[in-house]
Amino acid sequence: MVSTAMAKQGAIGVYVTALGFVTPVSTVAVKSRVDGQLVTVHYTEGQTVHQGDPLVEIDPGPYQAALTQAEGQLARDTALLENARLDLERYKEAFGKNAIAKQQLDTQMATVHQYEGALRLDQGQIDNARVQLAYSHITSPITGRVGLRLVDAGNIVRASDTAPLVIITQLEPITVIFSVAEDHLPQIQQQLRQGKRLVVDAFDRAQQRKITTGTLQTLDNQIDTTTGTVKLKASFANEDAALFPNQFVNARLLVDTHEDVTLVPNTVIQHNAQGAFVYLLASNQVVTVHPITEGTTDGTVSEVEDLEPGAVMAADNFNRLTDGAKVVLRPAAASGPRGEPRRRPMTNDATANEQ
Repeated sequence: MVSTAMAKQGAIGVYVTALGFVTPVSTVAVKSRVDGQLVTVHYTEGQTVHQGDPLVEIDPGPYQAALTQAEGQLARDTALLENARLDLERYKEAFGKNAIAKQQLDTQMATVHQYEGALRLDQGQIDNARVQLAYSHITSPITGRVGLRLVDAGNIVRASDTAPLVIITQLEPITVIFSVAEDHLPQIQQQLRQGKRLVVDAFDRAQQRKITTGTLQTLDNQIDTTTGTVKLKASFANEDAALFPNQFVNARLLVDTHEDVTLVPNTVIQHNAQGAFVYLLASNQVVTVHPITEGTTDGTVSEVEDLEPGAVMAADNFNRLTDGAKVVLRPAAASGPRGEPRRRPMTNDATANEQ
C-alpha cells in the first residue's frame, strides 16, 4: 500500500540565506565633559531610558559659583560703561564750546569702546559658565537600554577620563548585518531599483525558529575580494526585544517570488543517475517513473517543471516501487466519534492477530 500526494499550483519564494549578527543602530558611550564629584546616579542597570532623561549629576557647585562671578563682573562693567557714555556726552558738549581739547574727547570715546568690549567678554564668560553648569547634569542623548553601571556615586570624574560613565544601546529599531555571495548581487540590485521592499526573516542559529521579520535597508558599496561576498543590512522593529546586540542569527532574504508554478512535497521527489523523478500514479493505479526538473525549494515544498498541477504521485514505500507496478492505495484512517482513529477490538482469534 502507498500513500499519495498531489501536485498543486501556487507561489514559492526565492530566498538567500546567510549567517549574520545583530548590530544596534546607535551605541553611545556617555562621558563627562567637566571635572567633579559624581553625586547622583539616576538610572538603574538595564533600564530603558528616553532621550533627555537624566542619567548622572556631577557636583554643580563650582560651576554655579563661576556663573555667579561672571554675572557679577558683567553687572560691574555695565555700570562702568553707562558712566563712560554719560561722560562722553558731557565731553562732546564741552568740546562744542571749545572747553576741552580734542584729545580728551577721543580718549573718552576710546574708554567707551573699551567697556563695550569688556561687556562682550563678560557675556562670553557667562555663556561658558552656563555651558559648564549644564555639562554637570548629564542626560541621555538617545533612547535605548542602559548597560551595567561603570561608575558609582562619590567618585571623582574628569573630562580626560577614557572610561565612559555609562553605555546606552538603541534596541528599537535594530539592524542585522549579513554577507551574501556576489552572484546574488545583480538580482538583489534589480529588485531594489524597482523600488521593492525586500523581506528579511531572522532565524535562530539552528534555523529552526523564526525570531522576527524585517526589511532590507541597504547594501555595502564594495565586494570583499577575499571572500567574494557583499555585506547587507536589514532593519527590524524589534518591539519585543527579540534581537539583542551582537547576537548571531541566520538571515533569510526574499529576493523574488515565482508565481503560478507547480509545487510538490519534497518527500515525493526521488533521484537516480539520470536525475530527479516522481512515481506518477495513473487512474488504473499503475505507477510510472516521471522525470522532473527541480527548481526553488522552500521548507517542505519544491518548485518542479515537467509536471502538471493535479498530478497524483506516490508518497511512500519507494523501495518497493518499480516502473509500471500496480499499487494499492492506503485508505484514510477511520475516525471515532471525537475524530480519534477507531481501534480494532481485541480478540483471541489467531487469524485476526495475523491481520
